[in-house]
Amino acid sequence: MKIIDVDVLDVRFPTSRTLDGSDAVHLDPDYSCAYVVLRTDDGPDGHGLTFTIGRGTEVVVEAVRSLAPFVTGRDTAELFGDLRGFWRQMVGDSQLRWIGPEKGAIHLAGAAIVNAVWDLYAKASEKPLWKLLADMSPRELVDVVDFTYITDAITPDEALDLLRAVAPGKQQREAQLRADGYPAYVTSVGWMGYDDAKVERLCHEALADGWTSFKMKVGGDPAEDARRAALIRGAVGDEHRLMMDANQRWDVDEAIDRVKALAEFNPFWIEEPTSPDDVLGHAAIAKAVAPIAVATGEHAHNRVMFKQLMQANAIGFCQIDSCRLGGVNEVIAVLLMAAKFGISVCPHAGGVGLCEYVQHLSAFDYIAVSASLDNRMTEYAEHLHEHFVAPIDVQGGRYMLPLAPGYSAEMRPESLAEFAFPAGACWR
Repeated sequence: MKIIDVDVLDVRFPTSRTLDGSDAVHLDPDYSCAYVVLRTDDGPDGHGLTFTIGRGTEVVVEAVRSLAPFVTGRDTAELFGDLRGFWRQMVGDSQLRWIGPEKGAIHLAGAAIVNAVWDLYAKASEKPLWKLLADMSPRELVDVVDFTYITDAITPDEALDLLRAVAPGKQQREAQLRADGYPAYVTSVGWMGYDDAKVERLCHEALADGWTSFKMKVGGDPAEDARRAALIRGAVGDEHRLMMDANQRWDVDEAIDRVKALAEFNPFWIEEPTSPDDVLGHAAIAKAVAPIAVATGEHAHNRVMFKQLMQANAIGFCQIDSCRLGGVNEVIAVLLMAAKFGISVCPHAGGVGLCEYVQHLSAFDYIAVSASLDNRMTEYAEHLHEHFVAPIDVQGGRYMLPLAPGYSAEMRPESLAEFAFPAGACWR
């Protein structure tokens, strides 16, 4: 089987006009994605995407086109046999890396292609992505990871030892997830912009559906943040988890003051309290607001950022993003580091396709890497799942394991036809 062509679409949903919620920084998100299809000459196609929020998607689309030659014409047996080599070749291209390296639009574009390759690999193997990964041997998993720049945190031999140590229990953990699903938390109850009646209604509906962990947005007026926190805490009760997300809104000292002011509502974590690039700032916040934990990662653009956050004791929760990182290869690198440092992984999701992606990553992490569900849960938001061929299945506040072959990224043809954005058009 050969990859004969790479299609890329600019897909945008006008959610700023249809949803009345937002966060403190991204006030009018139009959930969008650069959507990639790897066309093959004999077999399934590979589907991948990178999440965006409207303007700028066209930049990522052009970046995907610049990277397409790295997969076009490739024999898939050769490609799947050296996924680390492929990743290094594309991410480390001696000219394209200049506009990164390993960050920004070029890295987002690379993630879309890498994830499409893994989707194709899983489909060709007739397995869901989580199962493909979980069935790999420790050596095979280590061989797909680029350890460049992170050997001071974890070496290939350390990763191999870690994976071998948990391998004996993989079958039991897989059986557990098949029966019970993976724990999740709900974001959809606490967006800014929702009126009080809607917030209370959503909280009570979520409780009735079995949710026990809830997240709200903060970063607005301090008094309003406190009032909404009291409203949500009153609705869900003191026995359930309440997380708070500032979406990078504060400076470091301000973040410390604001989190301490919200401590009376017993937040389980504060998410993205400041710039995602400020490792030392996160460390200062984490030290000052303990025992409230700091969570971040949806804008941590590569394994090196996560390495520093972990080495600096700057985060209590690692929030990998399935396409901010450079696709599955780099995600595995971060999962391995988190397991070594004993940090719980709670992936970022929501938007377009992220829930579909991260259900696979969380399941794989538990089965084959961390072997732990302690303080682990995957984000859930209710938007746009109907546009996917194999949408997520969430029951009782848990992700049920996806069973269809692939990485769950394939979108319905009618949705692509309706929401593909014309090149050169003006988005308002």
